Amino acid sequence: MAHGVVIVRHGWEDRYDGRTNRIDGHGTHPMNGPDTQLIMAAIVGVALSVGLIVKARFHPFIGLLCGAFAVGLLAGLPAADTAKAVQKGAGDILGGTGLVVALGLALGAMLQLSDGAAGLARSALRLCSPARAPWASLLVGLVIGLPLFFETGLVLLLPIVASAAAALPVLAGNVDAARLRLMLSAVTGLSVVHALVPPHPGPLLAVDALNADLGLTIVYGLIVALPTAIVAGPLLARFTTRGIVLGEPAMATPPIEVPAPSNRRALVAVLLPVALIAAGQIESLLPAAIAPRFGWLSVASNPVLALLVACLAALPLLFGRAALRPPIQAAIWRETMLPAGAILLAIGAGGALKQVLVTVGLSDLLVRAAAGTSLSPLVLAWGIAVCIRLATGSATVATITAAGVMPAVVSATGVSPEWTVLAIGAGSVFFSHVNDPGFWLVKSYLGTDTPGTFRTWSVLETVISVMGLMLVMLASQLF
Repeated sequence: MAHGVVIVRHGWEDRYDGRTNRIDGHGTHPMNGPDTQLIMAAIVGVALSVGLIVKARFHPFIGLLCGAFAVGLLAGLPAADTAKAVQKGAGDILGGTGLVVALGLALGAMLQLSDGAAGLARSALRLCSPARAPWASLLVGLVIGLPLFFETGLVLLLPIVASAAAALPVLAGNVDAARLRLMLSAVTGLSVVHALVPPHPGPLLAVDALNADLGLTIVYGLIVALPTAIVAGPLLARFTTRGIVLGEPAMATPPIEVPAPSNRRALVAVLLPVALIAAGQIESLLPAAIAPRFGWLSVASNPVLALLVACLAALPLLFGRAALRPPIQAAIWRETMLPAGAILLAIGAGGALKQVLVTVGLSDLLVRAAAGTSLSPLVLAWGIAVCIRLATGSATVATITAAGVMPAVVSATGVSPEWTVLAIGAGSVFFSHVNDPGFWLVKSYLGTDTPGTFRTWSVLETVISVMGLMLVMLASQLF
């Protein structure tokens, strides 16, 4: 940076004289008054959101909006500008990913109501011996988790896995432990793809925010996700399930009365959006002379179009001729829209908080912090996501916030945006605890008590997060 450069941020001046305040990695940038004010504003705003959500039992939509306004006002941003940042943040997130979320929920509702996903799970578990059942359960969670939100996959799969576990003969040891190993393996598959593999909405949010290559992110995500799932699932469950006694788990809502689709049809519906998105990379791999003939594949790989095509194809695949019957259509869209409102509002409010943090200058501060220290930008991205996750309990809000403040760091350091997406995803699932709605949902469906849920589910999520970061750091040096 040239001598005498002045950066003005909302009336605050940061002067770099080229000697002591350099941001080229060789000097330091001492903390100044505006930076301290910004950090305190961010802490107070996030703490306010947490308090309103956890203590006052406010919906995350209201809690996060209150926190966003608190950050802006405490950081010295005028109220009018804070309101504009809130509107922009919510609009950008909902405009970019709202359709993806809604279409993903629709596909998940079809798989649930048709009994298609459940049929896949039952078939896979029925073909396995007791010793291999946890591995089959993990595979089912990975495959079925791709198009489903974590909560939907959890409600859909765990009662099926629990029933299969009760029917399997136990080779040795505690019956509850054997049953729990199957359920934890399925939950691991759901959680890993939720954090690391597009087209799941969480990673897609980060891909969009960081302008990462979607196809590469899918490939890298699978490289990280598979070994992480193996360690955090069947292997870890051998140790965390010892001595745990299960109660009665919750049961899922039964599917509607239609003939169940074949496993082949259900598998096509599950994998179609992933295949369409991945197909968009074919054009770049072909010789230049023939690549233009396959340009339509790039269009089909757009997440919104890919999911729309998958939803339209899923209707006849999963429901056959009954797809257009009014009761079937009503059931599908009722199951889609009921959760969609709460999810979209929470995502929009998370985008509002992210935008206010960016507007008041947090991303600039992070650029200076990353340049002035030896801390890896990937570790920084992971750490930000971890902090937001622990504070708010939401993996999606953690992803939105971390991805929103990292683009400037990615640009300044040259770090791969694809690996940054995965580092954020890994951080977003760190140590689920009592402020995470997923913690109580998992507890309910596993049938564990609160200490047992910490010992199994919270440890599982932490292993996914830490091992995910380690593999991202390692693989980013190789690819």
